[in-house]
Amino acid sequence: MTEQTPPLDKYGRSAAGLTYPKHPTWCPGCGNYAIWGAIKAGLAGVNCPKEKIVIVYDVGCSGNMADFNSYYGLHTLHGRALPPAAAIKLANHELKVLVVIGDGGCYGEGGTHFINLMRGNHDITILAHNNHRYSLTTGQMSPTTDKGVKTKSTPEGVIEEPFNPVAIALTNHASMVAREFAGDIPKLAARITEGINHTGFSFIDVLQPCPVFNPNQSYEWYRANMIKLDDERHLAPDKTKAWEYAMRTDKLYIGLFFKEGKPAYHQQVSELKENTLVSRSIANIDISPFLSEFE
Repeated sequence: MTEQTPPLDKYGRSAAGLTYPKHPTWCPGCGNYAIWGAIKAGLAGVNCPKEKIVIVYDVGCSGNMADFNSYYGLHTLHGRALPPAAAIKLANHELKVLVVIGDGGCYGEGGTHFINLMRGNHDITILAHNNHRYSLTTGQMSPTTDKGVKTKSTPEGVIEEPFNPVAIALTNHASMVAREFAGDIPKLAARITEGINHTGFSFIDVLQPCPVFNPNQSYEWYRANMIKLDDERHLAPDKTKAWEYAMRTDKLYIGLFFKEGKPAYHQQVSELKENTLVSRSIANIDISPFLSEFE
């Protein structure tokens, strides 16, 4: 006879005060489970103490893992995960910063942040869960939904052309650009490790099946429509060829599109040459002359 879990209150506590494990509320078969596993494995591969790693979460299905990773974290507003991530890195550039965000938050509401932070080569790693839908709100079109697709918000079909995040990243000077498949956890985990260890703006677009609100693009569909860049013998420094692969619409290329070494944003800020901002004492700073202007 198996032991039954007693009734719990809203905090997951039993009448005896015991707290039971809780898990993300993703749908069965959701690609987020695989990405979650890849994140844990990828972070384990980073040669860095856990207290030196920060994960910044956006709102959405992806952000549902905010309570289930044992790292310092910040759960932000929808589409606004990228600016706090850049701020965290500037405040303490000794930290490794990972952003967990969906295609809606990253390419839609946060699109301007996405473009401008890569231009500055901010030393953060973007892990964009791309399921081509706003799935937390039950399947509306997102920036990456294909033209003509019918969704809850586009009953007659999407009019706009889909956003091409890999091509955008290549165009706007991201220093590492990759795309991986949620269904290949070891490969995605290794790419996450590589992205975090890379100095500069690291972008990984993750193709994520959503079996409930986007059943047509299933695990099987992705496997039939993906081509590995390794099989094409693509060399990551070749941006021209990377652009050609990114612009293909008949197939989805996965792997490392582009990577180059160049100074990150914080390495070019003169105030950060000697030490981090958080290591400096503010005990002797007098701001009264500035406050007097408002009296």
